[in-house]
Amino acid sequence: ITTTDNTPFVGEIIDMRGFKSMVFAILVGVNTDADATFVVLIEEDDAGGFGTATSVADVNLDPTEAVASFDFADDDTVRKIGYTGEKRYVRMTITPADNAAGNIYIAAIAIMGEPDRRPTTAQAT
Repeated sequence: ITTTDNTPFVGEIIDMRGFKSMVFAILVGVNTDADATFVVLIEEDDAGGFGTATSVADVNLDPTEAVASFDFADDDTVRKIGYTGEKRYVRMTITPADNAAGNIYIAAIAIMGEPDRRPTTAQAT
């Protein structure tokens, strides 16, 4: 995603069914704005429509949202934030501030962990 204003990057709603944890990897490209900051927000909900979503408590995040947030000087870095909450649906939003003139390049990937079911191991013959 690229942007030249302060419009929030609102991620897709992730269905955690069958998994106990997840890590968001945030890939930051070269940012050309000289004073922009980016706040990471992780929300959770029991319903897929996200109508009653709440911010995830810090105890269910590793590291906290404050640590995962970044600014204009964090070019070509990968940030990460882990989730271990109890809700089925999770979403990440990244909100820029003071991004008046630059191009901002950000990508994010959700990596699921601790599946309820795992493949069986192959037996040696």
